[in-house]
Amino acid sequence: MRLEGKNIILGITGSIAAYKAAMLLRLLIKEGAEVQVVITPAGKEFITPVTLSALSNKPVVSEFFGANDGSWNSHVDLGLWADIMLIAPATATTIGKMANGIADNMLVTTYLSAKCPVLVAPAMDLDMFAHPSTQRNISILKEYGNSIVEPGEGELASGLSGKGRMEEPEKILEIVVEQLSRKKKLLNKTVLVTAGPTYEKIDPVRFIGNHSSGKMGYAIAEELAKQGAQVTLVSGPVSVSTNNRNINVVKVVSAQEMYAASISAFKNCDAAVMCAAVADFTPVKTEDQKTKRGKENWNIELEPTKDIAAELGRVKTKKQVLVGFALETNDEVANAQKKLLKKNLDFIVLNSLNDKGAGFGVDTNKITIVDRNNNQKVFELKSKVEVAKDIVEKIVEVGLE
Repeated sequence: MRLEGKNIILGITGSIAAYKAAMLLRLLIKEGAEVQVVITPAGKEFITPVTLSALSNKPVVSEFFGANDGSWNSHVDLGLWADIMLIAPATATTIGKMANGIADNMLVTTYLSAKCPVLVAPAMDLDMFAHPSTQRNISILKEYGNSIVEPGEGELASGLSGKGRMEEPEKILEIVVEQLSRKKKLLNKTVLVTAGPTYEKIDPVRFIGNHSSGKMGYAIAEELAKQGAQVTLVSGPVSVSTNNRNINVVKVVSAQEMYAASISAFKNCDAAVMCAAVADFTPVKTEDQKTKRGKENWNIELEPTKDIAAELGRVKTKKQVLVGFALETNDEVANAQKKLLKKNLDFIVLNSLNDKGAGFGVDTNKITIVDRNNNQKVFELKSKVEVAKDIVEKIVEVGLE
């Protein structure tokens, strides 16, 4: 039995294809999985909880609370229990709620709490599937790291024929098996990641900073954790967050604080990814009181900050992998190559502000990876979640597996 010992959440929504979910549930059970069905209120109009409970040997979860007895279903516990969450069929409504965080039913709330891989199998009429809003929401789910089981083409419930049929249960089963059988490439490895900006204090209300959102660094940390690594994420001030149990977030503000935290963590790490946009300069003197507006120019003397990547490159052993980032505006590859050699990096991830959709504050990135042998690989514009996968794959390739 290929799924023995695996815990699966099967989400069912209000689609005529819900009858296929019963067949899928039976296949999952036959392969040895323990399956908890979570169904939306609309889903119960198409298939009864009695049928699903009989097949799964578990009560079906649909509502937040029990029938006037004070009991309630914990979406958090479900999200931690599962090895994978499968939503089949997934309607346009549910896909939209998942993409936009509208947690008005047990299924979407469980999805938002899930720490496991998520598979989504859309099922709807061809025009609904092709509509720009649906396609945008599907793209958002992909950016979140979810996998989409592409619907098939054929006759639909409307009588029309086209793309929108939920994939057949047998094919979905094989995708689930493949997902759960993937080897985690970084089990028992520890990795340091830096992310976000640093703020260099001028006075109690002003600082020198930059526009880094931290999204790229956090995406890398999440992907490393998915591959089994224990991650120390040294993060500057950002609005993004993570609840991953394999990621220990160390919050810092200044370049000096990031330096100290990184040096301390790196001693016990197998690798480090220097993704943060660390300030190159910091004020020599910090004012204790807010500086008032005056008629004269305000001259602030700056001194260089400590170079974190260079120091890690100086102390790293042959068994450690060190990855740097370079954000350039001109002579991009040449500047990245110089930085790689100067700081003793194993490879460097190059961003150019000349590439549309790359840089600070956006959800996409376009990178070139340059290694010590001057091998250069140019990647297309992707979501930062997908870019993180490329970077982690390169870390494995250079010898961390």
